[in-house]
Amino acid sequence: MLLETDRPLTSPSRADPAFREDVLRGFGSNPKAIPARWFYDAAGSALFEDITRLPEYYPTRIETALLRNHAKEMAALAGSGRAVVEFGSGSSAKTPWLLNAVDPSAYIPIDISGDFLRSSADALSQAFPGLPVMPIEADFMTRVALPPSADALPRLGFFPGSTIGNLTAERAVDLLRDMRTSLGVGAMLLIGMDRVKDPSILIPAYDDAQGVTARFNKNLLARINRELEGTIPIQNFHHRAVWNDPASRIEMHLEAVDDCAFTIAGRSFRLAAGETIHTENSHKYDPRGARLLLRAGGWTPLAEWSDPDDMFLIVLAQAEPTPSAP
Repeated sequence: MLLETDRPLTSPSRADPAFREDVLRGFGSNPKAIPARWFYDAAGSALFEDITRLPEYYPTRIETALLRNHAKEMAALAGSGRAVVEFGSGSSAKTPWLLNAVDPSAYIPIDISGDFLRSSADALSQAFPGLPVMPIEADFMTRVALPPSADALPRLGFFPGSTIGNLTAERAVDLLRDMRTSLGVGAMLLIGMDRVKDPSILIPAYDDAQGVTARFNKNLLARINRELEGTIPIQNFHHRAVWNDPASRIEMHLEAVDDCAFTIAGRSFRLAAGETIHTENSHKYDPRGARLLLRAGGWTPLAEWSDPDDMFLIVLAQAEPTPSAP
């Protein structure tokens, strides 16, 4: 667990330049915002795994049950022998249900957190001896080149966790198109999407009673202090989760309790009491909206599965050739 007094361990000149650029731009903007992908250093990834086990956080529990109960149906439609390419693999906790069902030719996990990725890949290699496991440390938000050894293999993209919900519709469509390019025409994509529901269920899922999500959110500030020589007074910030109904999304913010001043990578910033840093969106979809989003990204929905309470949705889609008309 990271402490608010953790000292910087990385010089700004040696930190990820994209992280530095996003942070400085985000704190210099109005309103202030930082892309959610920077949550996932080693500490943030571990905290997120803690979140997935919380009683309030239903998506992981329900999606895992859907995979457990319907993986054979999904595999029958996708066909065996495909290389499973998982975008944002994290701990790969749900992946074994899919791998057991589809009899894959290879498994290619992609994640931005290298240490976490390698640990998860090693565990899956032991669980599936004989299965080629080819981890790629990369930000899947950019187009990712797959290993040449996978060129001749049919592919099944796996994008669980409703991670697509972290993106605005425009960025989500761009990502789906990049996935289509990476996986190729004829590939399939199995994607999880959280469904619209009452805020009385949504807000506790992102603001749990134990405060784990608050620690996850504040860890972003701790990472800035460590890697960018920041002096942010983390104790001055409060975690907030709000439902934005017009945008159909949960938003996470870090709100300044009092006026504060600090530096990041040698640059000075100020926040007034009540001012926030917008750190994450989690968009929610109904089935029709999910299908429309996939089609806009170049994917044709083939089948979908939801739980009895309509809390979560998994869709299987295919990258078909682009029609010339109309």
